[in-house]
Amino acid sequence: MKFDFRISANTLSLVVKDVCQAIVDEYKDEVIKCPTTPEEWLTVATNFERRWNVPHACGALDGKHVVIRKPPSSGSLFHNYKRFFSILLMGLVDADYKFIWIDVGGDGYMSDAMIYNNSDLKECLSNGSIGLPPPSPLPNEDLDTPYLLLGDDAFCLRTYMMKPFSAQNFTKEQRIYKYRIFRGRRILENAFGILAQRWQVLLRTIQQIPETARLIVEACVCLHNLMRMQFPTWQNAVVDHEDVNHDIVLGAWRINANMVDVDHALGPNRDSTAAKKQREYLKLYFNSEAGSVPWQDNMI
Repeated sequence: MKFDFRISANTLSLVVKDVCQAIVDEYKDEVIKCPTTPEEWLTVATNFERRWNVPHACGALDGKHVVIRKPPSSGSLFHNYKRFFSILLMGLVDADYKFIWIDVGGDGYMSDAMIYNNSDLKECLSNGSIGLPPPSPLPNEDLDTPYLLLGDDAFCLRTYMMKPFSAQNFTKEQRIYKYRIFRGRRILENAFGILAQRWQVLLRTIQQIPETARLIVEACVCLHNLMRMQFPTWQNAVVDHEDVNHDIVLGAWRINANMVDVDHALGPNRDSTAAKKQREYLKLYFNSEAGSVPWQDNMI
């Protein structure tokens, strides 16, 4: 860039940081907005049900390691389990591939669970202050079911956090449940993929101190959401989609990418017991006439 703009490298490095800070200051509150009222969450859940056939889902949660240069005198603080140095971006994504909540404060050694457990998102979910709608029946059902996020094995199973079964030998019903949950979580892989392919600094090792690297990542997320809001149809060409038979057609972003029944469910405490019962109920619902989709048996 110094040759394109005829600016010295040391001056340009300061300009990039200032521009990223300006992007975050100007756009973050506008384009990364976590819902806070039941009505706003219902809009997110309705889109999940309409587009991905997962009712009551209010977002998918996961983390992504962003490679950075080893900071001086940092020891193993930024060294992750994948054996490179990184910071961690954790994001909650809606049905339209937009990030509605992010945390870029994680050091590489930290796991997704550590980031989540120390986050304001976890606190708000636990104490109920996040504003999720009150439990209501699933489509074609009459039993009230809580609204929830879609997670993976990194997160604790709770009534507001559903994840696949951890067993190795799945029954047919468990495979159907896993397919339906992963169908909703597919947006995460696409969101992270689009983000990195459009802002390709995320595909390389960021040669900055961690504080500046976090600022760069935050600016990239802001611009990603801005693009999703202003040019959604044009960007849909690069995401995974389904053909008429509901088989997955891989999106263009992947090119060159680097990157028992309800009454018998028990857990170690009241929260996990209720969550396991809810997961079993969802398993039965996804396999029932009320909650199944016509093509799901062909996907397992």
